[in-house]
Amino acid sequence: MPPPADIVKVAIEWPGAYPKLMEIDQKKPLSAIIKEVCDGWSLANHEYFALQHADSSNFYITEKNRNEIKNGTILRLTTSPAQNAQQLHERIQSSSMDAKLEALKDLASLSRDVTFAQEFINLDGISLLTQMVESGTERYQKLQKIMKPCFGDMLSFTLTAFVELMDHGIVSWDTFSVAFIKKIASFVNKSAMDVSILQRSLAILESMVLNSHDLYQKVAQEITIGQLIPHLQGSDQEIQTYTIAVINALFLKAPDERRQEMANILAQKQLRSIILTHVIRAQRAINNEMAHQLYVLQVLTFNLLEDRMMTKMDPQDQAQRDIIFELRRIAFDAESEPNNSSGSMEKRKSMYTRDYKKLGFINHVNPAMDFTQTPPGMLALDNMLYFAKHHQDAYIRIVLENSSREDKHECPFGRSSIELTKMLCEILKVGELPSETCNDFHPMFFTHDRSFEEFFCICIQLLNKTWKEMRATSEDFNKVMQVVKEQVMRALTTKPSSLDQFKSKLQNLSYTEILKIRQSERMNQEDFQSRPILELKEKIQPEILELIKQQRLNRLVEGTCFRKLNCRRRQDKFWYCRLSPNHKVLHYGDLEESPQGEVPHDSLQDKLPVADIKAVVTGKDCPHMKEKGALKQNKYCIWTDGLNALLGKDMMSDLTRNDLDTLLSMEIKLRLLDLENIQIPDAPPPIPKEPSNYDFVYDCN
Repeated sequence: MPPPADIVKVAIEWPGAYPKLMEIDQKKPLSAIIKEVCDGWSLANHEYFALQHADSSNFYITEKNRNEIKNGTILRLTTSPAQNAQQLHERIQSSSMDAKLEALKDLASLSRDVTFAQEFINLDGISLLTQMVESGTERYQKLQKIMKPCFGDMLSFTLTAFVELMDHGIVSWDTFSVAFIKKIASFVNKSAMDVSILQRSLAILESMVLNSHDLYQKVAQEITIGQLIPHLQGSDQEIQTYTIAVINALFLKAPDERRQEMANILAQKQLRSIILTHVIRAQRAINNEMAHQLYVLQVLTFNLLEDRMMTKMDPQDQAQRDIIFELRRIAFDAESEPNNSSGSMEKRKSMYTRDYKKLGFINHVNPAMDFTQTPPGMLALDNMLYFAKHHQDAYIRIVLENSSREDKHECPFGRSSIELTKMLCEILKVGELPSETCNDFHPMFFTHDRSFEEFFCICIQLLNKTWKEMRATSEDFNKVMQVVKEQVMRALTTKPSSLDQFKSKLQNLSYTEILKIRQSERMNQEDFQSRPILELKEKIQPEILELIKQQRLNRLVEGTCFRKLNCRRRQDKFWYCRLSPNHKVLHYGDLEESPQGEVPHDSLQDKLPVADIKAVVTGKDCPHMKEKGALKQNKYCIWTDGLNALLGKDMMSDLTRNDLDTLLSMEIKLRLLDLENIQIPDAPPPIPKEPSNYDFVYDCN
């Protein structure tokens, strides 16, 4: 007969005694179980004791997490969190260096446990640690020559304990003094500093900047980009990751007017080339956290373009109009201006109008009006000027080649550049905040100081090439832009390592190749749009949606492991959620590590009845979300779809739309297999006339 579900068999250790095998009744109060254990070893004052996991985590057992105890778990009887916190609070103030070092080592380990952390913080432990960093280190530095390893370890354990305690989110970051910030910054600014101290110091600075506007201003005064750059030139990827994280945090929290100034400093310090040499092209794999930080830096860098992208051109601004004049001058190498007589003025206007038409502007008389739409605003004009100046031969060739054509197949350079700039901004999501879960950085954008402009220059030449391959006219403009977008997107998915490699990828994605790819990926579009096919799709769509719904619910019942993000976005913990088989309750709970197999129901101690869920909100509508795009990953879409299905609402994710298109296409292909090479009429065939007699009918009776 199996044991009752509430009984768990465990082993309990106590120093100096043989481990005890015991059955724990989960219905009993935890204090009663601890008393029973203490009585077995004749230990008085059971309220001073607690149980904790005997594995490397050493986490305390509480009423909240006791359901995580499984059969065969090894526990340890130890002093209670309150007692332990009190003892460590006293021990770290010991006059003995050895005793203090050992106490700080224990504190760094125990601070990962939220139960202990709460007790230690209640004793004003955070203030004690900050005081030790602010003033204590000066006292210890006098001893540094004779006991340097001890000093380094002591400071490292102090900072580690501080980081772990703050990660629980119990104490606000706004409470720290300027002296503490200066001290932490000094550890980062020193050229020769212990790796663990440097790592913790960078982590603290990043958290300060991200979690407090006041602290951002104070940290920005203490830390310069020049002081951070040397940490990127080492070989420790973790130090490099934390360094880029601090730069990103300063970039993200900087006021709008300060960001461009900061970007100029980054350019002066050659941050891009240093990252390219020492991180991206280093002889080692880039881990997920580094990939995320590079993605964030890429997004923040491109977001600097947003101001120009959203700035309309002022047709009365002479400096802006001069840029258009310069485009004309470079293309047509205009001779000296005519004199200012009224006759020559008319002639000049006529000449300008003709040239602006050749340049492909929509408004030939006043091309400044073409740049009044945002996006892309003035960014398009900036790109055109960059192309004309830095790729002059290609620019002149494109303009003259198209302006000399009289067969309506000319590609309008001005209009194309404006639409292309807008499209590239959409592809790179210029203006959107970085996602907290995305690692999608492109190495090629770190190979050039003007990577966006170079990206545009490659793509505008691609557009001209594709236009000729399609033998397009002005009526085909939108079709050409769609093909170019597909070419660019497909080339980007290969993650080219340089702009030249990106250009090479595009060379292999000609219009003919795109047509082949399209044909291989889906049925002929015309067949799909015929009336009988549309009626068939409409008929089978509810079946397909029901199939998708069942798949989503099955995935919810199977459960999913999610990463927990702390305030520094360190993905070091997990939580698991599963829907009950009867679709009535969501079971969830924290895990110390990613599960390798099925997670037992009894380890998920928290419950949420589906009936209590009012709505599912995502992205910007979610009160705790800071940015768009954080729910792009498939497993989140599966959960938002599944929860909406449980609530009787439509599944609206991109994943559902893609699945629906794929399954509908497959189902229609299967149903039409017997009709291959048969022309499907648009209208059903006529019903034949009734026969003149029914003599051919055979009566089986």
